[in-house]
Amino acid sequence: MAKQTIISISREFGSGGHEIAEKIAKSLGLKFYDRSMLDEIANNMNVKVEVLEKYDEAPRNFLLTRRIGTHTNSMAEILAEIQFDFIKEKADDGESFVIVGRCAETVLKDYDCLISIFINGEKQHKLERVKEKYSLSEIEAQAKMARHDKKRKLYHNRHSDYKWGDSRYYDLCINSSPLGVDGTAHALEYYIKERIEAYGQT
Repeated sequence: MAKQTIISISREFGSGGHEIAEKIAKSLGLKFYDRSMLDEIANNMNVKVEVLEKYDEAPRNFLLTRRIGTHTNSMAEILAEIQFDFIKEKADDGESFVIVGRCAETVLKDYDCLISIFINGEKQHKLERVKEKYSLSEIEAQAKMARHDKKRKLYHNRHSDYKWGDSRYYDLCINSSPLGVDGTAHALEYYIKERIEAYGQT
């Protein structure tokens, strides 16, 4: 793409948001960032990526950590700040990309080229998807969905001025259940292309 385009995608667990983001990145020829960015960060820090993975998008443990001014002993918060800097550096370098999670819609809110999307889904549809993908029972799938969404919500709300999933703070919120992964990806691609064209005319 000639113009810089950054697409941030937040999602409910089981909505297929990650897969949709990958499809959009591939279709539009954009770089794709998710937890794989930890590989590059770990390499730059000269640490094993496994050390960072357990703190990725994790909420701060207030009982075991503390913050004094801008300093904190929370690995979760330290890694979050490192990831935020990583995202900003990519944006400042003029790179176009699709990024999943990591509060990117907040971190990059001042960038005119940002298109922020939140993907949700109908509970039963998400449940069936999680059961099939992870070979879980219904009870196990419900617990996994609740656990992951709680973690994402706590992480987001810790690092943002607004609530996770609040439609007022995203350019577009979409229910992926009616169209499925492929259909939702195609619909979002159309919206993104229209936004890019409109952006080029302003």
